[in-house]
Amino acid sequence: MSTPHANPLRGLPLRQIACLVPIAAVALWAARHWPLITAGGSELLSANQRWLLVAATLTVLGRVAVSFTRQGATVEPLPAVRLFVTQFAAGAANHLLPAGLGAGAVNLRFLQRRGLPLPRCSAALALHMLAASTGRIALLLALLAVSPNALPLDSLMPDAAGPLLLLVVGCLVCVVAVTLGTVRPLRRAIRAFADTALSDARSVHSRPTRVLALWGGALAYPTIQAAGLVAVAMALEVSVPMVHIGIAYLAGSTLASAVPTPGGIGSVDAALVIALVTTGVSIAMATSVVLGYRIITVWLPLVPSALVLGVLVRSKVI
Repeated sequence: MSTPHANPLRGLPLRQIACLVPIAAVALWAARHWPLITAGGSELLSANQRWLLVAATLTVLGRVAVSFTRQGATVEPLPAVRLFVTQFAAGAANHLLPAGLGAGAVNLRFLQRRGLPLPRCSAALALHMLAASTGRIALLLALLAVSPNALPLDSLMPDAAGPLLLLVVGCLVCVVAVTLGTVRPLRRAIRAFADTALSDARSVHSRPTRVLALWGGALAYPTIQAAGLVAVAMALEVSVPMVHIGIAYLAGSTLASAVPTPGGIGSVDAALVIALVTTGVSIAMATSVVLGYRIITVWLPLVPSALVLGVLVRSKVI
């Protein structure tokens, strides 16, 4: 009588291996982008260290703002410390998948661990994304109303870009309409998700504390991020009004969101450089500011964020 073969994967510490995956991924990412990191780091060595410390502090405060928005999108109270720490882990995961899917996956797992069913977790993530996008655009429009000449859109966008953008949007709308009209199971799933999302949104907006956390955090986060870019520009002694630099960040980050890349690598950098140049910063200085800003807000926190992600996976928080 033959004995069954033993499972070669049995007994392997799979959760321990999963803890090492974020660290290994970050190490590989850093090795691939090392020349860019060193180029930006050399510029920061001669910068004003006090302003760089301000930018680093604002980076931490940005995670606080995100935590408030996450809590505001959910009726159930979430543990504040674990929610805050999870946002650092989400920052590391965001560099593994495009379009914010990494951060979304981490927060989805966190909410599921808190006992929320999957449809309500998805609804909370969707409400957070809606609030974050609305907050960024509202802040951009408010600053443009205060300083309408800060960002000349005619020099930022080619003449043919407008009709091309309308054509692309029209095609996407047609594709979505045809898909929803022909695929009935998909239409039912979307309707069920929309019902859950609307129900949860009504519940959230019936609580003043949740409304304040959701929309206050959605406005605070882009404000803090824009202030971080201003701090780096001040550290490098850029002679452009602070409001213009803030507008450049909001416009650049909004445009970059249309190009889904892991962690915004490439898309955010290019969009910020273009926006800064449009506001009057030289190309060389704009590149230095963006590299310095990305080092402080993304690359330096990446290793500790990956470690936090591994710890949260090991402790079954996510």
